[in-house]
Amino acid sequence: MTSPTGTRRLVKCPGCGGDSLYAPENPFRPFCSERCKNADFGAWATESYRIDAKPPAPEDEDPDAPHRH
Repeated sequence: MTSPTGTRRLVKCPGCGGDSLYAPENPFRPFCSERCKNADFGAWATESYRIDAKPPAPEDEDPDAPHRH
């Protein structure tokens, strides 16, 4: 199956960096394969993907909230 313009859309697989068909006939999209999709899911499940966050600054705290000491 092709897109309405007649071209096939290839994207970079987020798992391996190879070409991946971004179309309904690829059940693993945006990944190129079940292996890449499962590797990414495993990373999420084991919390390998994290975003560092700084604790809120004192001026960002709610003044009406009870203080913890």
